[in-house]
Amino acid sequence: MNRRDALELLHEYTKSKNLIKHALAVEIAMKDYARIFKEDEDLWQIVGLLHDFDYEAYPEEHPNKGKEILEKRGVAPNIIDAIQAHAEFTGVLRDTLLKKAIFAVDELTGFIVAVSLVQPNKSLSEVTVNSVKKKLRQKGFARQVKRDDIIKGAKELDQSLEEHIGNVLKSMQTISNKLEL
Repeated sequence: MNRRDALELLHEYTKSKNLIKHALAVEIAMKDYARIFKEDEDLWQIVGLLHDFDYEAYPEEHPNKGKEILEKRGVAPNIIDAIQAHAEFTGVLRDTLLKKAIFAVDELTGFIVAVSLVQPNKSLSEVTVNSVKKKLRQKGFARQVKRDDIIKGAKELDQSLEEHIGNVLKSMQTISNKLEL
C-alpha cells in the first residue's frame, strides 16, 4: 500500500474534516519519528494516516472493523498490527518501535491541537513545549485526552516528555496550513 492508496481509503471511510486533519497530523509525526529512528518513512506515515480510518464509520468497532477491512484488501500485516496496537484494549502488544510510536503520537497530536485552539490566533506557531506541558497539568483542559497515554508513549519511545512534545509539535507545525492552525 502506498500513500495515495492510504489517502483514498481514509477519504472513503472518513468525511469529517477534523478526523482527516487528525490523520494528517499523526501521519507527519510518524514520518518524522521514522526519520529520527532511521526506519521506513513510507510505512510509518501510512500507519499514521490509517490509524483511525474506520472510526467515523464504525466508532463502536474501531479499530477492529478497520482490521477486517484492511485484511480483506490485502494490506500488510505489520501495518494492521501497528494500527491495532494504538488501542490498548485490542490486547496487541507494542513490541516494535512502530507500534510504540503510533501509540505515543495519537493522543499527543489531539492535545496539541486543543492547545493551539486556545492561543490568541489559534495557531500552532504560538504553541510551545512549555504551553503544552502547562495545559497537561490542567486536568479540566481537554479532559477527554488520556494524559497517562501521552506520558507512557514518551517513555516507550525512550524520550523525555519535553523531547516527545517538541518532536510532535515541530512535525505538526510543518503542515500547519493543511491543519488550518
